[in-house]
Amino acid sequence: MYVCVCNAIRECEFRRTARVVEGDAEDVYAALGKTPQCGSCLEDADMILAEERKLDRRLHLVAA
Repeated sequence: MYVCVCNAIRECEFRRTARVVEGDAEDVYAALGKTPQCGSCLEDADMILAEERKLDRRLHLVAA
């Protein structure tokens, strides 16, 4: 599935990058060398980013 059709950013690619980039969805786009175009994807991108951050915190808690 695509998170951003304008930039052809796939969800798996966005999630992978979100795990290593701090900041908001636009920072993840920048790390991928992209910028939001129409902006209709940003709400979904923010939700995916929140999911990845929540998952990352859980993994750190389990590892501790």
